[in-house]
Amino acid sequence: MEAFEQFVALAMESEGLVVSGALKFNVRRKTRKQAYDEYQTHGFEVDLVGARRDKLVLATVKSFFGSRGVVADHVIGNDPTYSKWYALLNQPDVRESVVEGAAERFGYDLGQIEMRLYAGRFSTAASEAAIRTWAAGQVIGGGPVSVFDASTVVKTVRTAAKSKQYRDSAVLATLKVLDATGSLSPAPKS
Repeated sequence: MEAFEQFVALAMESEGLVVSGALKFNVRRKTRKQAYDEYQTHGFEVDLVGARRDKLVLATVKSFFGSRGVVADHVIGNDPTYSKWYALLNQPDVRESVVEGAAERFGYDLGQIEMRLYAGRFSTAASEAAIRTWAAGQVIGGGPVSVFDASTVVKTVRTAAKSKQYRDSAVLATLKVLDATGSLSPAPKS
C-alpha cells in the first residue's frame, strides 16, 4: 500500500469501515476490430475498498506530492493520454462493470456502493473546483463521486492519533512521535 493510501485507509477506518488494499475487477471490453466483434478482459484496480454493513466504498487514491498534482482534464476524461489513470471514474463502461462486480462479489446492492477520489494534491485551485463540480454530477452506485483532499484526510487521521488506544500503524506512530517532539503545528480547531 502506497504511503498516502495508508493515511486514507486510516481516515476511512474512522468511519467504521474495514479497509482492504488494492483489488482488481475484471471488465470485458469490445476491441476496436472493424471486421468482427472481439472482446478482451482487462483488470481495473480499485486502490482501497472499505466495507461496513450498510456501505461499500471504492476509492481511487492519487497523491501526486512533489509533482504537478491531480488535473481536472485527466479526471474528467478530456485528455486521451492521462485520462486512463482515472478510468474507474471517467469511463462509464469501466465504472459500471466495476461497481456491478463489487456488488456481486461482496453482496451489496448498487445503491450501497460509493465511489471516491482521494487527491493528495490538486494541480490548481481551479482544477480542484472543476473536479468537485464534475464529480458531483457523476452518479456511480448509490450517488455522486465524493472528492477528498489531503487536508481533510490529515485532519481525520490527526483526530485518530489522539486516541490512547494502541494500534500498530506506522502512520499513527509517526504522528504521535512528531507530536511528542513538538514537530507538528497544533491542529486547527474545528
